[in-house]
Amino acid sequence: MTTLLSTSPAELLQLRYGSASLLPAALADLHKLDPHLDLLLNHRSVRAYRSDPLPDGTLETLVAAAQSAATSSNLQTWSVIAVQDPDRKARLADLSRGQVHIRQCPLFLIWIADLARLSQLGDRRGLPHAALDYLEMFLMSAIDATLAAQNAVIAAEGLGLSTVYIGAIRNHPEAVAAELALPPQAFAVFGLCVGYADQDPAIKPRLPQSAILHHEQYQMDPQLAAIDSYNQTMRDFYQSEGMNVEGDWAEHSLQRVAGPQSLSGRDRLRQALNTLGFPLM
Repeated sequence: MTTLLSTSPAELLQLRYGSASLLPAALADLHKLDPHLDLLLNHRSVRAYRSDPLPDGTLETLVAAAQSAATSSNLQTWSVIAVQDPDRKARLADLSRGQVHIRQCPLFLIWIADLARLSQLGDRRGLPHAALDYLEMFLMSAIDATLAAQNAVIAAEGLGLSTVYIGAIRNHPEAVAAELALPPQAFAVFGLCVGYADQDPAIKPRLPQSAILHHEQYQMDPQLAAIDSYNQTMRDFYQSEGMNVEGDWAEHSLQRVAGPQSLSGRDRLRQALNTLGFPLM
């Protein structure tokens, strides 16, 4: 189980940003007003899981929390597939760069951008549904799935469980769709490992708020100075955690966007989506 590294709101905020000097003066005091912020600020991605089964009702509780998230126009254009079969998890792990935590976790949730349900309803009732072919509707369904999943993550962590998102489920979209028997107009946006942690990773510092928060209009210049400071914060973090990361945060991030070869096969995502029934007009 992931545990709080600190019971002090100020210390927890400092861990999230890497330096107390980067915190707005009133932030810690406001934080004291809501203990739920401890849960949010303590989030860590966990990549090692015990084999312990989850208590009865856990899956249904997570889905109820997910369904409590906002959904555009109440269209609810998402679904989730719970994978617990070891063989299927192993195959999905192989399709996701062999990430061992997919095999380890007792519950692997795959979040689906799902326009198939509305398409089927339209066909059954003989009503038009051509808007489903447009990029807006795919984006809406992906957003709906993401909001739902984040609600589930918060619920899971509130129950003492840990999670990690698996974006690599998009590396081989057609093969994943075949494994999950997805109909046309359904797409696996990401996976989510859920289980009891077998590690206690440190809280990873995030960019200073001055690099993320804009007032009234977007500004680039203030971000650059903030990123210079953050690069040193991340160098210190990498060293303290014994992580073999070359360069600073900026260099590491730019390596991930250097070209299509850095997208792990996802450079052909539009083609895959077309194949899976999304015209994206």
